[in-house]
Amino acid sequence: MSPEPVANRARDGLDVDVLVVGAGPAGSAAAISAARAGCSVLLLERGPFPGSKNMYGGVVYGRILDGLVPNWWDEAPIQRWITRRATMVQTPTQALTVDFRTETWSRPPYNGATTYRPDFDRWLASKATDAGATLLTSTTAVGLLRDASGAIAGVRTDRPDGDIRARVVIACDGVNSFLAKEAGLYTHTEPEHFTLGVKETIALPRETIDERFGVRGDHGVDIEMIGCTDGIPGGGFLYTNLDTVAVGLVLQLPALAAQQRRPEELIARLKAHPSIAPLVEGGELKEYSAHLIPEAGFRMMPELIADGFLVAGDAAAMCLAAGIWLEGVNFAIGAGMAAGQAAAEAIRLDDTSACGLEGYRRRLEHGFVLSDHRKLQGVPDLIMSDRTQRAMPQMVANVVERVFTVSNPLPKPGFLAIATSELAASGLRLRDLAMDGLAVLKGFG
Repeated sequence: MSPEPVANRARDGLDVDVLVVGAGPAGSAAAISAARAGCSVLLLERGPFPGSKNMYGGVVYGRILDGLVPNWWDEAPIQRWITRRATMVQTPTQALTVDFRTETWSRPPYNGATTYRPDFDRWLASKATDAGATLLTSTTAVGLLRDASGAIAGVRTDRPDGDIRARVVIACDGVNSFLAKEAGLYTHTEPEHFTLGVKETIALPRETIDERFGVRGDHGVDIEMIGCTDGIPGGGFLYTNLDTVAVGLVLQLPALAAQQRRPEELIARLKAHPSIAPLVEGGELKEYSAHLIPEAGFRMMPELIADGFLVAGDAAAMCLAAGIWLEGVNFAIGAGMAAGQAAAEAIRLDDTSACGLEGYRRRLEHGFVLSDHRKLQGVPDLIMSDRTQRAMPQMVANVVERVFTVSNPLPKPGFLAIATSELAASGLRLRDLAMDGLAVLKGFG
């Protein structure tokens, strides 16, 4: 039996208590939380099913699911559990990799996993309907409804007579949210705040993947790369699914446009790199996809709350692209949970004004979503800097190459002498490196 609603569902002629726009991870988490709190919930999805518009597959960090779907690992559509995590620094002819693996990540409660997002989104949305939410697909929200006071009171849709009224609207409508813009909350829309993520999914036999990446069973690998974008600020990635590997790039939009380069050309260049080519050789291209990423994190977040309105997930730029940490789905789920709980609380207290919905911000501040973004707010700029993207990879790779090069009959040079000469050749200043190091320590501390 479903719980009693926390407010009269027919009050003031409203259609539902909570309307969630977008059935991605943030939207489904919001719908689950609000429905379990007793609200009538409508989950709106523009595609024919959740995830149908999402070609993305990636690494999901599922710890946040523990409080939403107990033992989620027993049923979630996981491809492989990430048991090996590597960070690679590339130059056109060199690669230096810091490679870590642990058996701890191969058993519950796990750490990260690869998944196909259409499968994952559909599964998580099913948990929302199990909780009592109604899922309405093939329906696009095209604008906001407001009441006499100016508070947001629902959305207009592309269906005939398709206005949907609600006491609280939660916008989870993706990067650069047009609902948040219409609400007057989104002001940071400069192109430099966004990157373009492009990816190829390449089919290989499962046994070949296991052999090439040194894994067995359902163990998987995630490799993040820097110095692989041919002078365009960004980075690269490669990760394993059961019988495919995904290889791709994240590219800063203004620089990509200025160089007039095609993303597929840059992926082809990455696949031909001597460190990557043996891993993808002989594979069959199954899919090419691209999507925008809100790269600037905390510095580009919109206002999160308005009268009758909350913003969560990619719509709120909740993506952490900080070099070592590349996360998004976990922040979306965490923010969605907080939004659903805050909406239910505001409805119970009969105050869905911006003030009444402040419980959302309080939950985000007390949890990991805003605290992690605030802590690392300066790191995306550091990662995208010319020093990190160009000079640093070449200098580091040259130092390591010279250290391991046998120079007989000459004696081995000292490490300090090598590092000093390569630093001078790179044009980097020790002071700049020290400042970068302090910034990293401050952010990660």
